Amino acid sequence: MKLSVAAAAALMMTSVWSAHARAQTPVSAPLLDGMFQDHAVLQRGQPVAVWGQATPGATVSVTLGQTQVQTAAGTDGQWRATLPAMVAGGPYVLTAEVAGAGRQTVSDVMVGDVWLCSGQSNMEFAVRQATNAESEIGNANDDNLRLFLVGRSSRPAPSTIPQQVGHWRTTSPESVRDFSAACYFMGRDLRRSENVPIGLIAASWGGSIIEDWLSRDAVVRLGGHEEALDALDAYARDPSEGDAIWRRVTQSWWSANDPGTGQGWNLPQTRDDDWAPIAAEGFWESTVPGLATFDGIVWLRRDIQLTAAQARQAAILELGPVDDADVTWINGQYVGGQQGWDTPRTYAVPAGTLKAGRNLIAIGVLDTNGGGGAWGPAANKRLVFADGSSVSLSSGWRHRVAAPLGDVPNPPRTPWIGGSGTTTLYNGMIAPLGAYGLKGMAWYQGESNVGDYVGYRRLLPALFADWRARFESPEMRMLVVQLANFGPMSGQPTNSYWAALRESQRTVVNADPLAGLAVAIDIGDRYDIHPTNKLEVGRRLALEARRLDGTVQPVSPQPISVERGADGVHVRYAPGTALTALGFNRPIGFELCGGDDACRFVDATLDGDQVVLPSALPTDVKVRLCWADSSICNLYGPAGLPAVPFEAVIR
Repeated sequence: MKLSVAAAAALMMTSVWSAHARAQTPVSAPLLDGMFQDHAVLQRGQPVAVWGQATPGATVSVTLGQTQVQTAAGTDGQWRATLPAMVAGGPYVLTAEVAGAGRQTVSDVMVGDVWLCSGQSNMEFAVRQATNAESEIGNANDDNLRLFLVGRSSRPAPSTIPQQVGHWRTTSPESVRDFSAACYFMGRDLRRSENVPIGLIAASWGGSIIEDWLSRDAVVRLGGHEEALDALDAYARDPSEGDAIWRRVTQSWWSANDPGTGQGWNLPQTRDDDWAPIAAEGFWESTVPGLATFDGIVWLRRDIQLTAAQARQAAILELGPVDDADVTWINGQYVGGQQGWDTPRTYAVPAGTLKAGRNLIAIGVLDTNGGGGAWGPAANKRLVFADGSSVSLSSGWRHRVAAPLGDVPNPPRTPWIGGSGTTTLYNGMIAPLGAYGLKGMAWYQGESNVGDYVGYRRLLPALFADWRARFESPEMRMLVVQLANFGPMSGQPTNSYWAALRESQRTVVNADPLAGLAVAIDIGDRYDIHPTNKLEVGRRLALEARRLDGTVQPVSPQPISVERGADGVHVRYAPGTALTALGFNRPIGFELCGGDDACRFVDATLDGDQVVLPSALPTDVKVRLCWADSSICNLYGPAGLPAVPFEAVIR
């Protein structure tokens, strides 16, 4: 996920976690697992799983309120008990006891609905950053809305040692300040409408891809990730072994797909006199006018002059963060490559790489989603020698475009890098939650996967199935925030990765009767990937949760058919849907497309619960609505919610 420099600085502030959630700490011999603490909320209406550790073979008695069950610890000391389902209420005392050997008690335990909120930075986005934050934080005071913030943790494999990943806290100005805004506002709305205790577990990582939130078993079932999993397994055994495997993978991709590498832009003998200057810090979208909307590969080069004494030494190349992926060379020798838009690049330069006189640093940069470049502070870019001296790299950079994103396949992502890897966030932030009982999940992610919108149609249902199995809840609700508007607007129809990813989200949700889609096409910010109106995001998530429970009617209108008629194409919505065109006398944003994917905007008329596109041609094969990175959409339904952007074949 990308953002402006100012927004990047703000987002970096969000990683300053409060002490209770900053890191995982080993549990120091309690009977109960770390998820069971004072102020916890347990899921109502389903059997309550409780687990922990004891002496192997020990009999453990578990009591919740007036109910007691017994179980035995296995040979590994792990035990699990299942208490009968309970109705909402509390507070209760939860106790685990081994006769004559120990007892642990937690208090103020409530029974209600528990939601897991996850995704990338728009879900991580804190209440203190949201619209009207001061007032919202000051009024946060609800003992029956409980918050659990999972600290960031990336692991190549699940830990075999129980981990305490956060703390249950009642809602207060202190606890809500750094909590997920979208999650909090959703939970607050549900507290008001359902009048039961609500527990919210927030586990997010800015810029993360969906593959990093899947378990290893789920990734294996998907197929196509064998190379990454083999390298990840090797890295878990020995990081140097994993590094060696992935270096070969990375170099092979760049050699096969990057025109710059093919033309020797990494080599010192290649001339760059005609390359244009580029600032040493900031995203190229904001520092280079010609790259304001460019995604793809750009090469950066810089010469440095070294003395013989400097050249004899080993060194460390410090480049700061690079958005998204890079491959870095010095004097034609590969020194490193990584993925992760906010991951600082620090590469070892072996003795013998440098030489007296001119030396060339060349960096191939692949950006997949706005931003782009070595965007970190210029003052942090330098070459540090073994003797502690350094050469600044804060100026003198040149650049040249190699290829737009559409001309290259998706690059391999280093599988152990948190946020852009494979399974590491599942291992560090989801697996430690065990089989904690949940009502459902709220998922706000996709910005970092727009380059693979086709693959997302397999990845998102795989996540649904994976987490339902993880939390042993086949009835678990899955709420998805459809990507908000962000990026340039266009006066002509255009192909849009963002629109295509939204369609993937819509398609997956529609195929799952226990999933809901919170539409956000009208509450984003085309200049900032992190819109601040998370209050409305939370409201729409809560509405979808209630719709799935049957307490409210369908909200954001979706077409039930798209058919050709004598007077044009009819886009029909559910009978009786109260459609409204806001701000104009007709709906706007509709397109008709021919078989060659040539689309055009068309006038539309609103006729009750359908929209008629009268300018259809016999060659038109599909309809699109609000199909752009950012689009003006004025078709609305009940509850002040926009119609769902879509693409549909004409029948």
